[in-house]
Amino acid sequence: MLEEVERWLTRRSWSAADRSLGRLVAAKRGTTVSVVLPALDEESTVGDIVTVIRRELMETVQLVDELVVVDSGSRDRTAEVAAAAGARVVHRDAILPRIPAVHGKGEVLWRSLLVTSGDVVCFVDADLRDFSADFVSGIVGPLLTDPEVQFVKAMYDRPLGDTPGQGGRVTELVARPLLNLHWPQLAGFVQPLGGEYAARRSLLERLPFPVGYGVELGLLVDTLHTVGLDALAQVDVGTRKHRHQDGQALGRMAAAIYRTAQLRLSRGHLVRPALTQFERGEQGFVPRTHPVDTEERPPMREIGEYAARHAA
Repeated sequence: MLEEVERWLTRRSWSAADRSLGRLVAAKRGTTVSVVLPALDEESTVGDIVTVIRRELMETVQLVDELVVVDSGSRDRTAEVAAAAGARVVHRDAILPRIPAVHGKGEVLWRSLLVTSGDVVCFVDADLRDFSADFVSGIVGPLLTDPEVQFVKAMYDRPLGDTPGQGGRVTELVARPLLNLHWPQLAGFVQPLGGEYAARRSLLERLPFPVGYGVELGLLVDTLHTVGLDALAQVDVGTRKHRHQDGQALGRMAAAIYRTAQLRLSRGHLVRPALTQFERGEQGFVPRTHPVDTEERPPMREIGEYAARHAA
């Protein structure tokens, strides 16, 4: 791991417990916070998420000023359930109708900037189970207490069913290798593809948004180039439980993420043959760096002994 990243991990990685709700409310001082849930067929989970945010972060304390669910064409009762729980629901196609909407998560997040007003915008996926308000307060916290921080990602354990630590398959197989090899300054992010992150509106409005699954990687890379590593941070919020995609869906996600990276690599890049992964230890997440095999053997037909053997 780069020494710069090691220093960053010490300075810019926190736990949600590091900042109390009282401290965050006192630190707001006029800063407004919008929470956006992009949703597609999430009637079984979106209501509970909205309920927790409203109860704990809007009514018990006034940390969140605006809670919006952007429905991207649900065929179930997502919109009705979200509205009944207390969210303002906006359909994707009703936002900026002169530009026809395309399918994709990034499209929804991009359009959400047009129907929210907060100085800080917090994105939360709508398929989370056993939702904790820490997913919002934790990542909003550094933006309210440190004026140098511009962008904050949540980090967490991701179980796969009953197996701990095996979620995030696209992260481990695609995104983490890409980031470590081409953008090693971002190797310190535990969950680079996680859907829970917050940023200052003044930053988000300057960034392009990939329309599909590549949005998380694209925003992370572009934020690094726009404001520098020290303006990025991450906060440990515990465990993330959600609906897992099947193998084909993961393949599509991987392809979109790779394409997003490919477009950004045209700017010039640094290849570093090392991969940093994370394990949870007694004191939090511990980085482990491993070398990446980069040596290749040539085609066998180019080997003299092989050619001679087959010529005989």
